Amino acid sequence: MLSNRTATLFSGLTLSLLMLVSPAGLAETEKLKPEEDQGNTAREIVSKLEMLHYNKLKVSDEMSAGLWDEYIDSLDPTKSYFLASDINEFRQWRTELDDDLKAGNVDRGFEIYNRYRMRMSDRLNNILSQLDKGLPDFDFTKDESMALDREDSEWPQSISAADDLWRKRLKSSVLNLRLTEKTDEEIRDLLVRRYKGQLKRLGQQNSDDVFELYMNSLTKLYDPHSNYLSPRTLENFNMSMSLSLEGIGAVLQMEDEYTKVARLVAGGPADRTGKVKPNDKIVAVGQDKEGEMVDVVGWRLDDVVDLIRGSAGTYVRLETIPTGGDGSHRTITIKRSKVKLEDQAAKKATFEFSDGEKNYKIGVINLPTFYIDFEAYRRRDPNYKSTTRDVARLLDELKEEGVDGIILDLRNNGGGSLQEATMLTDLFIDQGPVVQIRHANEQISRHNRSRSRAMYRGPLMVLINRLSASASEIFAGAIQDYNRGLVVGNQSFGKGTVQTMAPLKEGQLKITQSKFYRVSGDSTQHAGVKPDIDMPQLIDSDEVGESAYDTALPWDRIHAVRHAKYFNLKDMIPDLVSKHEQRTAKDPDFIFLREQFQIQRERADRKAVSLNEKTRNTEREKLNEQLLVMENNRRAAKGLEPYESFEAMEEDESENTEPVGGPVEITLEDDPVLNEAGYIMADFLGLKGRKTRAPQVANF
Repeated sequence: MLSNRTATLFSGLTLSLLMLVSPAGLAETEKLKPEEDQGNTAREIVSKLEMLHYNKLKVSDEMSAGLWDEYIDSLDPTKSYFLASDINEFRQWRTELDDDLKAGNVDRGFEIYNRYRMRMSDRLNNILSQLDKGLPDFDFTKDESMALDREDSEWPQSISAADDLWRKRLKSSVLNLRLTEKTDEEIRDLLVRRYKGQLKRLGQQNSDDVFELYMNSLTKLYDPHSNYLSPRTLENFNMSMSLSLEGIGAVLQMEDEYTKVARLVAGGPADRTGKVKPNDKIVAVGQDKEGEMVDVVGWRLDDVVDLIRGSAGTYVRLETIPTGGDGSHRTITIKRSKVKLEDQAAKKATFEFSDGEKNYKIGVINLPTFYIDFEAYRRRDPNYKSTTRDVARLLDELKEEGVDGIILDLRNNGGGSLQEATMLTDLFIDQGPVVQIRHANEQISRHNRSRSRAMYRGPLMVLINRLSASASEIFAGAIQDYNRGLVVGNQSFGKGTVQTMAPLKEGQLKITQSKFYRVSGDSTQHAGVKPDIDMPQLIDSDEVGESAYDTALPWDRIHAVRHAKYFNLKDMIPDLVSKHEQRTAKDPDFIFLREQFQIQRERADRKAVSLNEKTRNTEREKLNEQLLVMENNRRAAKGLEPYESFEAMEEDESENTEPVGGPVEITLEDDPVLNEAGYIMADFLGLKGRKTRAPQVANF
């Protein structure tokens, strides 16, 4: 279930005489021009979007203005390359691009791109000219800062204003590298390689790249999950969807000049290290355990992917800037492997929990994704693997072990097969609807139903977080609407749309054609599933989730469908919440999680970064001391030895970053959320035995 926010990148630096070059500064032979068939493909894309997309957006002057805004932003999101004069010149086309597209004309998209390409080429050549003479003599004692987000900034009005902007960007790049304890010579060499690489890749851009970017600026107006895939991108997309993909098991996306981890493939090599997290930025990639680290800041996304991807059994090293940290870098060694179906398969464990009066045996089933071995299924292999078959087997085993209740852990489960989500729900409820699907023609399908009596009729909890998406939300929403079990954790991702692939003469169009609705009538789109009991937030919902996309389709509702109700959870939840809050208010792990997220949020809210070296060092020391105190307070409360220094803590956390072989076991160690979920389940079992239940369809 891919869902990525795309933005183009590239960094650059100071400006001087080369920026005086006129817009005609690039030779005509260097300018990119549309291929003959691209105009026809553009018309085909416009036609399919208007006819097939769920969002009934018509090609109009209003849409043209949106395309103009989106395209300019995708090229230069930091407002660092174009000048105000360029933007003013292009603004005359703002309401004319729709007419061009209907006529199969993409010339203006290429003209805008060629201006951007020229500005960037001038920038990079100028920087390299400066670096040939050594690092500029920056004054790092001066109190000045650089804006971190230029979304609301003005375009540079003059050459001198652009010069100052790029002076600060170069100064910031140098300071960031100085803070990693690199020497001036090392910094200069790294920056030379970085900008030469960017210049080389800029020269490798072709008309397909420009056309794809222009068309995706159009598709993004409809919703963030509709995309035009050029033949090259389509090949990479098909490879990423294959179970035989060899690499690290991560979905990457671009954010300004950085490659960022969007999500991890459950059970994949990166996930299994425990060190790679969503929103981490990848700044360098090295081959093998000791190969040279290649700086990838400003690289194209597919070029970074090509560098990371490799044969199973080989090693790759990622130098990352961890999200929420102090800006320092971490190097992680990962052994590439195939993302195997068995690594993503459901697994179980049992634990003992008490409500203070009685002990209960709780079964936990971890489900990383909704999977099915389609190849084995198609050849009618009676032993084909699937989510439902595996969970049914685990349920039988847990019932044999005499569990009192079951927690189904869907944290970080990005979805998968809709059929499996429906069939899995069938294991827990009697006959009834599971999900409603409204199509672009406004017809509503209710064919996805539970068709059998429930296999497991005991107490159930579903554990979700912000990375639980799509099929996970369908299952969790159905369990919640039926009052079949508790939903605990964080508000889920909110991806409630369905995409299909529409063939084109050149490439394909991934297009949103349907929308999911719960049996209650509520859409899972945008709002996701809200838990009955909240856990501490670990992922910033402003940065991750459907609501983070500007063009996400809105939440809405349709008519509910008749469905059963099981437990009378409404009367139980206040007592469960009260016990949960009392318990976690003094739990050292939960105190740590809340403090950690607060620091992460404060750093994300920063508007500017200081370019004063002493100030930056002071900020880093303060943050590191704060993190050390937090961790040592947690350790002291748990009877563990405190760390003597922040460096000792970092060294300990950096050890053993290679994933071990074999299935990842379910443990409570280092998983306070799962541990607390067990106590909530114990409380639920205790209350359930003392409270009167509502009339039920199933007997528990």
